[in-house]
Amino acid sequence: MRYIELDETRPLDLVLLGRVAIDFNPAYNEQVKEEFKPLKEVRMFEKFVGGSPANIAVGVTRHGLRAGFIAKVSDDQFGEFVVDYFKEQGIDTSSISKCTNGEKLGLTFTEMLSPKESSILMYRNCIADLQLHVDDIHEEYLRTAKALLVSGTSLAESPSREAALKAIMLARKCGTRIIFDIDYRAYNWKNADEIAIYYSTAAKEADIIMGSREEFDLTERLIRPGMTDAESAAYWQGCNAKIVVIKHGMAGSTAYTRDGQSFSIKPFPVEARKGFGGGDGYGSGFLYGLYQGWELIDCLEFGSAEASMMVRSNNCSDSLPGPDEVHAFIKEEKEKFGEMVARV
Repeated sequence: MRYIELDETRPLDLVLLGRVAIDFNPAYNEQVKEEFKPLKEVRMFEKFVGGSPANIAVGVTRHGLRAGFIAKVSDDQFGEFVVDYFKEQGIDTSSISKCTNGEKLGLTFTEMLSPKESSILMYRNCIADLQLHVDDIHEEYLRTAKALLVSGTSLAESPSREAALKAIMLARKCGTRIIFDIDYRAYNWKNADEIAIYYSTAAKEADIIMGSREEFDLTERLIRPGMTDAESAAYWQGCNAKIVVIKHGMAGSTAYTRDGQSFSIKPFPVEARKGFGGGDGYGSGFLYGLYQGWELIDCLEFGSAEASMMVRSNNCSDSLPGPDEVHAFIKEEKEKFGEMVARV
């Protein structure tokens, strides 16, 4: 079933705009196993491409979709690492450019204390991804894509803020569908009003909105605070949204459609390695299902399965699975826990 119409003549399935970073995770491989411990005690790390929109770009590409990326990276070997990695994955990098004033990619160091306790230490001063400029946004490129995914982190500071809003305006103008992944990260934001103003501006233009309940509360703070999930969905569907996905962590998530239907899913049970990274797998799997024309509950199940696969992984990009792996995981989980293991 088609919940959103896409222009099938366009060569790129999805263009993503926003944060790309370098993740340093405690090493856990055949040679070195850093067990759960405080970050200060970790001696060996593994390096990965990170950042939510970057991970989603990798994820949808692993599923066979054609993706492109709009970003600024640092003019150094870390910047080259990102671009080379994207190219290896088959992601179009023609709209990624290097910073010219010494700005650096964000560095993320991961602490893994237990399957349920993990945190990140971020270095984001003079940050490269927020240097994206309106001059980096081109209508011709957006016209090649069926949809544009904008990460909310790109709205945290100028000049990236204006670049993201320009991309949204041009996408609306040229018929490119808009997906807004709220993707709240406290760093770089100045105050709650700023968050609400720019998040709501983007959300009002979006065809699909994805976020946690906390993220929707931040977005709606100056509009109507305290809305229920159903009220939030109805409000944004009164703007442009066709699908609103609201997540509640381990309690599951619900997708609301414009015709008043809602579909809910729970996480698949796994032994976690970390408490994050699942959202990127969820977004990749959910969007893949939508592009295939699946029923919404099947999109949610596929996304939930991929999320569970990623929280048991030691990274947020390299381990993103292909569709056969996700289907095999779902089959295995249902054989073990029953057909309704994740369905509500």
